[in-house]
Amino acid sequence: MSEPYVHARYEPVRRKLRFWIRVVTGMLVKTDKFEGAENVPLNGPLILYSNHIAFIDPILIIHAAPRNIVPLAKIETYAYPVIGIFPKLWHVIPVRRGEVDRDALRACLDVLAAGEIIWIAPEGTRRPAFQETKDGLAYIANRSGAPLLPIAVDGTIGFPALPFSKRWKGPGVHLKFGKPFRFKSGPRPGRAELAQMTLEAMYILAEILPPERRGIFADLSQATQETIEWL
Repeated sequence: MSEPYVHARYEPVRRKLRFWIRVVTGMLVKTDKFEGAENVPLNGPLILYSNHIAFIDPILIIHAAPRNIVPLAKIETYAYPVIGIFPKLWHVIPVRRGEVDRDALRACLDVLAAGEIIWIAPEGTRRPAFQETKDGLAYIANRSGAPLLPIAVDGTIGFPALPFSKRWKGPGVHLKFGKPFRFKSGPRPGRAELAQMTLEAMYILAEILPPERRGIFADLSQATQETIEWL
């Protein structure tokens, strides 16, 4: 995504892919509930962020969101057999983990500048519950001025699965979209302020997650909202 981002260029392919996402997920994923999708603004830039517990999470978020989104994914995803075709066609933003990936940051800012939506997993990897987060979420939100909206993900582990398999007998997928907000920080926040912004955003997400998914953010009494402005 080194060239300027033009959303209309990718929309025809994304519409077709989204149709097949709905078909495949309908057959291979048991859905219990999608709630709060009406909280997603129908236009303008937005940063969706969520916990990440299974590789299918961003696909289901694409399925549930009322607008097309541009997810971030580790660059290795492009090399996966068969599955790797999807991020190439969708033009997912590839991220080199373990370093400050300036190309990925620039791509995120380009998509947001075009008035579109990106999706970020703040931990940068899959975990059953939060252990640590990076400050990329706060950095991108501050640089772009885009609002944020948390999504709580649960029940995706084990899917996709064939109907009538053991996994289908258990709980299905539950996605919960939270409320939009933005950061009140100045133009160039320092590391301490970025860390506080990240912490406060993660507690907002933790509050709508099941307790067993909250990890290091389990104690909601520690949450503050000094950098948060609700929309």
